[in-house]
Amino acid sequence: MSHLPLLTLVTFLPLLGGLFILLTKGEEAVVARNARYIALWTTLIDFGLSLLLWIEFNPHTAEFQFVEKARWVTIGGFSFTYHMGIDGISLFFILLSALLTLVSVIASWESITYRVKEYMLAFLVLETLMIGMFCALDFILFYLFFEGVLIPMFLIIGVWGGPRRVYAAFKFFLYTLLGAVLMLLAILAIYFETGSTDITVALNHSFPFALQKWLWLAFFASFAVKLPMWPVHTWLPDAHVEAPTAGSVILAGVLLKMGGYGFLRFSLPMFPLASHYFTPLIFVLSAIAIIYTSLVALAQTDMKKLVAYSSVAHMGFVTMGAFAATRIAVAGAIVQMLSHGIISAALFLIVGVVYDRLHTREIARYGGLVERMPAYAFVFMAFTLAAVGLPGTSGFIGEFLVLLGTFKVSTLEATLGATAMFLGIAYMLYLYRRVIYGVMTRADLRSLLDLSLREKLVFAPLLLVILWLGLYPDSFLAPMRASVDHLVHQVALARAAAHLHEASLF
Repeated sequence: MSHLPLLTLVTFLPLLGGLFILLTKGEEAVVARNARYIALWTTLIDFGLSLLLWIEFNPHTAEFQFVEKARWVTIGGFSFTYHMGIDGISLFFILLSALLTLVSVIASWESITYRVKEYMLAFLVLETLMIGMFCALDFILFYLFFEGVLIPMFLIIGVWGGPRRVYAAFKFFLYTLLGAVLMLLAILAIYFETGSTDITVALNHSFPFALQKWLWLAFFASFAVKLPMWPVHTWLPDAHVEAPTAGSVILAGVLLKMGGYGFLRFSLPMFPLASHYFTPLIFVLSAIAIIYTSLVALAQTDMKKLVAYSSVAHMGFVTMGAFAATRIAVAGAIVQMLSHGIISAALFLIVGVVYDRLHTREIARYGGLVERMPAYAFVFMAFTLAAVGLPGTSGFIGEFLVLLGTFKVSTLEATLGATAMFLGIAYMLYLYRRVIYGVMTRADLRSLLDLSLREKLVFAPLLLVILWLGLYPDSFLAPMRASVDHLVHQVALARAAAHLHEASLF
């Protein structure tokens, strides 16, 4: 399989499916049906190809694999290439993107009833942009994919969202675009410093400390909003509340991970001295995010808003682990992103199940659902326990590794993070108890139907992944180990060299 351009196939196959959807004609009902099936088969095949990447991946090297490189654009003395490749850090984010897009198509099968053709096309374009971003090894290519995801997600929220969808879509777009302008300026500065837009060249270049600080801040402006970090997180609850269920799945499951991936791909290895310099700032913002947004989540009356604020808290663990820059903490940050991608997607789907039936997300509107929906109660319980970090689930592995690795660097930060986990338990169990248990007092709740076969098929792979990652984490940790070790080693060498240089001046 090594002779096949696997990354190009995985990245651009959804666009081919989108082309077939564009060509479908006929009555509206026929077009909608065909669009659904084309999107289903396209995302299913694409997920199969992403699994092939995992099977063919060599876990014993930190080098980029499945590399594809070709000259793309040359204008005067400026040129950039079509350069794709993945390592152990990016591998599982491709799998996550492919899986959640497939799940989103199935989850939207009945809930989206108008402009189905355009809706499925938007998701296929979004899949290409997400996967392409994790594969790109050229700054310009990365930037196009990184910012390109704004367009289909803007449309998904703005066209198929709730009553305040236009406001939420524009808020999401403007927040994330603002930081992107600074990142583009930083990319230009890197080009003039290194003479290339190749990411691998920049990874091996030693930037002066003064330049590192400015470049770090420029990239931080974009990644912090995408993650999102406190206090630039305020766009997230609005976007989640107004987005359709599948839009929230992709937004929480994949798009939030783009910021964390950016920190690991660019900020830490390219600007290690600046990362070390700004680590206290990251630790403070991470602690505030974990504690403050957990308290805000505890006060929510809307199920989607509660899950949205919980995402900000969980992303605080990611930044904490990434900038602790130990092998255990960085691996934990990656696992935490993968785990949160699955768990948050499942929780938004869980909210979507009852919203499709009663068209309300108010927690007080429910109660006693275990009587009518035992399968739903079981699935809800499983993902609630994973979200609070129950041992045996993926949520425990990620948080435990982050805390273990961070403890070696900052005992206070690890203690604050561990203490805040109790808040996560409080708001998730509060949500579960109010919705599932209690006395069923409303007549319309008694008419609710339990999970359909399609809905069970949606939750089954997500449940399998959180148990697989929780019970056998080494199957995920082994492929990323060489890349994580290389990243941490790069950071340590750069910092050691800087300390030696400072010592020689005295």
